[in-house]
Amino acid sequence: MPHAIPEPYCWDESFRVFYDQLDEEHKGLFNGIFDCAKNRGDKGKFDSLYALLAGHFKFEEGMMEKAKYSEFSAHRDIHNGFLAKVKALEIPLTDASVDFAKNWLVQHIKDV
Repeated sequence: MPHAIPEPYCWDESFRVFYDQLDEEHKGLFNGIFDCAKNRGDKGKFDSLYALLAGHFKFEEGMMEKAKYSEFSAHRDIHNGFLAKVKALEIPLTDASVDFAKNWLVQHIKDV
């Protein structure tokens, strides 16, 4: 069952994963998506969000690899699929694009 999308769209304690750096990065991702939603035509903000996502996924995957996480390859594929979809989004962002990004992040954090 899908998890509710918070409104306003911001990180809260229900998204805590109990790894301080990951929690801080997740807060940044929420802020980046929120910022893009408010500035849908700003390519610079969109590019910053994309870079933030890519950096976060690289860090998270590094942690998983070190921990020998059994689902590492599948999880990396999920990240890569999301990055490809985000990269293909057009500026200005549509309601559907913003909703997609908001929903994906919430479901991804809560379901892992």
